[in-house]
Amino acid sequence: MIKPKSPNNLKPQQYARLKAEAAAPYRGLRQFIYIGVGASGFIGAFVFFFQLLARRDIEQALPNFAIQLGVIGMMILLWKWENRKNK
Repeated sequence: MIKPKSPNNLKPQQYARLKAEAAAPYRGLRQFIYIGVGASGFIGAFVFFFQLLARRDIEQALPNFAIQLGVIGMMILLWKWENRKNK
């Protein structure tokens, strides 16, 4: 039978990384998703902003622009909440 390694057998950096991952599983994946969705919202907001500037299809562009700004705001909120929770 294999005996599990104790913290004494691990390097301090390895133990700290494992302890952080156990405290906040998939944190890196969540942050990657926040960045990806936020970037998508930024690109969408960029497109709809210039549609509004050109005054093309304002009835559809304005709500879509607002949604994209909401997506960006939500990703910023989640990012800050994630970092505040783990400090």
